Amino acid sequence: MPRTSVFVLTAAAAAATCALSACGPVQMGAAAISGGDRITATTLGDQVTSLENAYKAGKGKIQLQFPQSEAPQEVLSWLLRFDIRDELAARNHLVVSTGESQRALSQLAKQTGRTGPAFVQLAVANGLAPDMLPDLGRYEAIQNEEFTRLNGGTMPKTQARVQALSPEFARRECVAAKSLDIQVNPQFGQLDYGTYSVIAANSPLSAPTVPAPSPTPKPQLKPTC
Repeated sequence: MPRTSVFVLTAAAAAATCALSACGPVQMGAAAISGGDRITATTLGDQVTSLENAYKAGKGKIQLQFPQSEAPQEVLSWLLRFDIRDELAARNHLVVSTGESQRALSQLAKQTGRTGPAFVQLAVANGLAPDMLPDLGRYEAIQNEEFTRLNGGTMPKTQARVQALSPEFARRECVAAKSLDIQVNPQFGQLDYGTYSVIAANSPLSAPTVPAPSPTPKPQLKPTC
């Protein structure tokens, strides 16, 4: 399921579209490379701008949950998640129609208890520009189809059954992510394979911390599959 963190930005659009240095294996002008294909800084910047515009249009109805400066990383995280889920479908010979994607998105809206503009606002709060919603529907539909296959042809009907199938689903998704050989431009950070999120290269999550009752899990910087 989508993360419940939220964001938008002020100067992030400019940061996302600025010229990138050709550092490491990531090509100039690319925010990331996934499966040999570039996610360009322009594509990322356009989505970040769209997100910002939708947030402003919300007129205070959208509560942001993370610093505005993290907007490019949040949007890039979703773009990479969509790539990974598409690769999962390709590797497992899953075909998802537009209708199935639309139904999955509608079902997700019902599960959240928000429909129409309220659901769009929720999506924006979670880092998705409005025009990324069809991709979210496909993302959900692929997950539904994979769980249906893992369950012998029918959708799991209990949470216990979903939990029982989740490790195998996670393994297959990890294999898909690993096969893409994802490379994130250091300007934006690095990929945490635990959440498929782009985090700062020097994220405090990876630094030693004082033990706490509920410590934040350390990021997984390499696939575990």
